[in-house]
Amino acid sequence: MAVKVLIPTPLQKFTNNQATLECSAGNVGALIEKLESDFPGIKDRLCDESGTPRRFLNFYVNSEDIRFLDNTETKLEDGDEVSIVPAVAGG
Repeated sequence: MAVKVLIPTPLQKFTNNQATLECSAGNVGALIEKLESDFPGIKDRLCDESGTPRRFLNFYVNSEDIRFLDNTETKLEDGDEVSIVPAVAGG
């Protein structure tokens, strides 16, 4: 099951400067594990010590925030697009 993963610029140093990846995973949690196996060290940037996505990163599946779906249990299907978007703050 291939999904397209959009990697933000600050994390591309972990993906050999690739902005877009193709991965196979059944849900977002498995996708994070797959990214870690392919690109060691990236999971520490994506998740906290308990394995929960970091608060300052937003994960979207087909433009839907996973926090409003099933979080890391959000199912992935062939052709889905997963975006990892750093939170932006200002003032």
